[in-house]
Amino acid sequence: MNTKLYKKVHTLATDLMKAAKKNDETAFNRLYEELKQLCYDNENDKVKNHPVQWETLADFCDDTDDALPIYQKALGYAEDINSHDFITSISYAMAIIYQQEGKTVQAIRSAKKADEHALKISDSDLQNDIKKLLKALS
Repeated sequence: MNTKLYKKVHTLATDLMKAAKKNDETAFNRLYEELKQLCYDNENDKVKNHPVQWETLADFCDDTDDALPIYQKALGYAEDINSHDFITSISYAMAIIYQQEGKTVQAIRSAKKADEHALKISDSDLQNDIKKLLKALS
């Protein structure tokens, strides 16, 4: 992953969290638009385009109807580079949204995908969260 891109996305995410905690909607919206522009500016660049920016954009999206297509795009990019970490976290996030929307079939499908890829990562907390979600969905 491009280090400069990662640092930029990390900084934007940190600033978005600070704005959210302060209930500073103006700053939050400005930062979100900056992140969104970064994603679309990098989308056709094979070096700069990375699922981290898209997943982060979806994570900060207010509307689940808007977040899901962004997560789907992030998932496609994660699959393109065969990143088990990103496939796991994105699939898990999508499963949570589907569960909240009462879309059990889609939630189970996404959670199973997350679980399959979680076997290849070292994040035991995420692995446990996925197991708990699958149990809750059964």
